[in-house]
Amino acid sequence: MSAQDEHPAQLSAAEAARRMREGLLSAEELVTACLERIRQTEPIVQAWQFLDEALALEQARAADERRRSGQAVGALNGIPVGIKDIIDTGDMPTENGTVLHQGRTPRNDAAVVRQLRASGAVIVGKTVTTECAYFTPGKTRNPHDPEHTPGGSSSGSAAAVAAAMVPLALGSQTAGSTIRPGSFCGVYAMKPSHGLIPRTGVLQLSRTLDHIGLFARRLDDLALLAEELVGFDEGDPDTAPRARMPFTRVLAEEPPITPKLAFVRTPHWERSDADLKHAYAQLVEALGDDIEELELFPSALQAWDWQRLVMETEMAANLEPLWVSGKERLSERLRALIERGREVRAVDHQRVLKALPAVRATFDEIFMERYDAILTPPALGTAPKGLAATGDPLFCVPWTLFGLPAVTLPLLRGANGLPIGVQLVGRRNFDARLLRTARWLEKALG
Repeated sequence: MSAQDEHPAQLSAAEAARRMREGLLSAEELVTACLERIRQTEPIVQAWQFLDEALALEQARAADERRRSGQAVGALNGIPVGIKDIIDTGDMPTENGTVLHQGRTPRNDAAVVRQLRASGAVIVGKTVTTECAYFTPGKTRNPHDPEHTPGGSSSGSAAAVAAAMVPLALGSQTAGSTIRPGSFCGVYAMKPSHGLIPRTGVLQLSRTLDHIGLFARRLDDLALLAEELVGFDEGDPDTAPRARMPFTRVLAEEPPITPKLAFVRTPHWERSDADLKHAYAQLVEALGDDIEELELFPSALQAWDWQRLVMETEMAANLEPLWVSGKERLSERLRALIERGREVRAVDHQRVLKALPAVRATFDEIFMERYDAILTPPALGTAPKGLAATGDPLFCVPWTLFGLPAVTLPLLRGANGLPIGVQLVGRRNFDARLLRTARWLEKALG
């Protein structure tokens, strides 16, 4: 099948946008194809919590009318996007994966949804999340093998993109909830620098740890999506006014010099699967002089304990209304986390928060002086068999805690044929450069 004959639902967002600009494809045709694909695959994958086909087609026709009438249109005009069901949508329910919010319909869009609509995107529906974006799984299955987990908590978003239901989707990450399902489902996924994309209107678990997550089937689609979402929002105190990041332009550039990568095993390397160890050994060998092993410095090794303390404390505070009003209807695992968090001393929480800037500064020095990116696994191996758990976020934890940008690339396979991602971590607020390094890595590995 030639690229021109490719089924519309299989197109990347960038390619679909190009065809629409050239009059070769309409938004209605694209959305219709995606809805057909959803009808075919949703009974097995179960990626969607809410879907309104008529509303999606109405948005597509409006996108086509904007283009026909000569109006200025955004970069995502007519492009279908899935939205994790912890991100508010004013015209669709947002139930946060808990029975306690069943039927909840917010009045307003989250900041990222406003940005998507301003860019002309078609909001297809709400994708499944785990309970309150924590560990208790939803109904979604891995598109590569429905007996395996898709990961979590952004399970529906990762699976919907992997199954070619939509070319783009949004998720979130507080531990490993974007990078891990991206790896398990074999798609590109990105956790941007902390504070780069506003979280206003998104279920807050932890101000310190929460990030918006991005899913796509190509790197240039991640760049296209990120470019539309980065910005300041007064509802998110961790965002700041900044110059627009030219993600797509930087991604297309060749690195000025050959990138240097640091291979970081972390102290948890021995817990990873034999498949993953073998695949990464081959990967490091193939990169030769372009990569060298790096041991994390002592304060960075505190990341796992620190992240657990911060997450439990801040989630306990933010989810307290649910705990008070209906703790008996929460899963045992979420209830236990909240109860642990309620016991943490304020002085211990503040001690961790005060330690983080110095660690970030040390990572800044490492990137400035020596490395373009850290290469490390996104998960312990391929997606585990079974649907009772979503996998372990161990290899994502430090980069989330320190707010560094991370991307996973679907470059490897396990012996069982399931995907193994390659995670790259970059310098904070140098997200576009990280994507450029990721593209170089893809080319270097052929």
